[in-house]
Amino acid sequence: MSAEALITSMEKLLKLHKSLYELAVKKTDIIKNGDMDALNQMLKDEQAHIAAIDRMEKERQKATKEIATKKESPTVSDCLNILPQTERIKLETIANELTELVYELKEQNYLNQQLVHHSLQFVNVSMNLLRPQPENMNYGPPAKKKPSEKNTPGIFNSKV
Repeated sequence: MSAEALITSMEKLLKLHKSLYELAVKKTDIIKNGDMDALNQMLKDEQAHIAAIDRMEKERQKATKEIATKKESPTVSDCLNILPQTERIKLETIANELTELVYELKEQNYLNQQLVHHSLQFVNVSMNLLRPQPENMNYGPPAKKKPSEKNTPGIFNSKV
């Protein structure tokens, strides 16, 4: 029974990760288009997927503890050594698919991170072009005051 629960939870994890990967691919197009509203909605969708993945991961951990009772925190690899041949092959296939998918998801998220970083750099450069730049940014003697500017004492230096 616990082997079936482990295989089911791994299949659900694989399905959720596939869906999260599809969202990451869509996010790339959204970032390229610069659609902030769609990006905010995408982030909410991703958070929902991550919460579901977290719940499934807890179920997977529970199933692995039922199979490999001698280990404190058993992994899927620990369970592979205990399970019968047919279940082992099925679980190993799912685990390999999940590993490859997580790697692809990591690469896609890295691409999205780079796109966002470059977009922010472009925004910063654009903002710097719009701001007035000081004439002299070097150290040197203070500029001479114009005769119209008086040497007025500050609030704290004035006499009562």
